[in-house]
Amino acid sequence: MTTRQHPQPTDGSPAITRAFALLSKDWNGLILMALAKGPADFAKIRERVPGISSRMLTQRLRELTAIDLVAQDVRPGQSSRTRYALSPHGNAFLIPLAVLFLWAEDHLPESGSPVSDQPATPGP
Repeated sequence: MTTRQHPQPTDGSPAITRAFALLSKDWNGLILMALAKGPADFAKIRERVPGISSRMLTQRLRELTAIDLVAQDVRPGQSSRTRYALSPHGNAFLIPLAVLFLWAEDHLPESGSPVSDQPATPGP
């Protein structure tokens, strides 16, 4: 039986580099979490992601669609509307994203707390 070894954080793995690049872009994680609540049109996503501009949301949705994390459904008609939803790849991404969310809840101080305002100091 072969045991799969997990890459170490310092190994420069291209896969982890791509994952962090995705998450390091402003709003990507929040947009994906907003779509985890279900398909939505542009206005609904803006409602679910307070503070994002229309321009930024448009840009991020295009990028997330291009890498197949988000799917769009254009419904033709008099008032054609585009609805966005997580693709199968986007749904799979919710697993590590949810774990990251839980970790952050338990281990990262809230913004503005005394701990988050202090620089890290080396041990004795």
